[in-house]
Amino acid sequence: MMQSSAARKNSILIIATLSSFIVPFLVSSINVALPQMTAEFHMEAVVMTWVNTIYFLAIAMVQVPMGRLSDIHGRKKIYLVGLVISLAAALAGAFAGSVPVLLVSRAFQGIGAGMMGNTIIAIITSVFPSEERGKALGISMAGTYGGLIFGPLIGGFLTYRFGWQSIFIASAGLSSLPLLLALLTLKGEWREAKGEKFDFPGSVLYGASIAMFIYGFSSLPGVISGVFLAVGAAGLFCFAKRELKAASPILDLRLFKNNRTFLFSNMATLVNYLATFAVTFLLSLYLQYIKGFSPQEAGLVMIASSIPMTIVTPLAGRLSDRIDPRKVAAAGMTLGCVALVMLVFLGNDTSLWYVILALVIYGTGIGFFSSPNTNAIMGSVEKKVLGVASGTIGTMRTTGMMLSLGIMMILFAVYIGPQEIEPVFYPLFLTSVKVGFIVFTVLGIGGVLAQWFGREKA
Repeated sequence: MMQSSAARKNSILIIATLSSFIVPFLVSSINVALPQMTAEFHMEAVVMTWVNTIYFLAIAMVQVPMGRLSDIHGRKKIYLVGLVISLAAALAGAFAGSVPVLLVSRAFQGIGAGMMGNTIIAIITSVFPSEERGKALGISMAGTYGGLIFGPLIGGFLTYRFGWQSIFIASAGLSSLPLLLALLTLKGEWREAKGEKFDFPGSVLYGASIAMFIYGFSSLPGVISGVFLAVGAAGLFCFAKRELKAASPILDLRLFKNNRTFLFSNMATLVNYLATFAVTFLLSLYLQYIKGFSPQEAGLVMIASSIPMTIVTPLAGRLSDRIDPRKVAAAGMTLGCVALVMLVFLGNDTSLWYVILALVIYGTGIGFFSSPNTNAIMGSVEKKVLGVASGTIGTMRTTGMMLSLGIMMILFAVYIGPQEIEPVFYPLFLTSVKVGFIVFTVLGIGGVLAQWFGREKA
């Protein structure tokens, strides 16, 4: 590892925090704009969910291969390329005149986000010593929740005043800031696996398999969906067998076999985001469809979860430098389950203050979970696989998000069918939301157990 001055550390932290801000800003602002986008393109309820689903699907496909590629060829290099792709795709999305073009632009935004997101975490872990790592991760992740605060707020304002296209333009403008700063100040490179081979066939097999698996799951029910799901699962099985025999695997599965912290903390990441990601998506729709809020008003309410996330995450990161980070993460997941139980009881007459309280508890739980969980995982592996470890975290997180949206796709398909969400379908929409929160509560309890069992030594 190259020695880093205080100024260099600060520069990296600023770039990481800005980068962390961009992705959630775009996602949360688009959540608020979805009803307007749906009306303009006359999208069915299931198609509407694909505006976000295809974005996360693309992220899931590239995170592990790009993490390995960054370990070999340089994390800064992969980060910068990803940032440029994300910026260009945002501009393309602003001028999308049809649903296919919009979805393609979202897919490329996901590819860019997948390249830059995990590499910046690996760079932080490379540069900051273990006694400062939790604090640094907490500060950078606070940028994530800052994006969640300002995403609905600014996104709602932009959508109301200038239309949903303005969100993409704003995202492109934001992406230019860390790009310029990185080009001017980010010197040196990080590639502890330099000279090792990159398994390109394995990467293709992984990307195609996880894409088919998630697509099949999120398109259920249906025979074709089942075929995609089965083929994807078979492909992932073949990928696992290949990686166990490969001399230079893109994902060293021995990390899961021999490292209990890595295994259970990653499982907790998957389940946590599976159980909680759809919360803001569903509540944004609930506030607009059931409560009759404007996008701007819904955005104001949604920041009730992001404010505690932003405040708590750096504090939790510092706390995880002093005590077992897995304990802190487990406490955060428990709070998330409390919020999910509260949201099961949403109805037409639910008080706005009840919704806000649930959002505050949910946001506090996420804040206590994220940076300590990442600290536990990144601190449990060797430096030469930091990119792979970061990519694995990102894949677990993104897959959890995808499956969370997939569950809601299934419920929308079962309860509403191939229809736009119009007033006549509001009771069915509300039923699907309540059933979704019941499912997510059960899954969340499983996530707490996974995080807790990860505390024990093998």
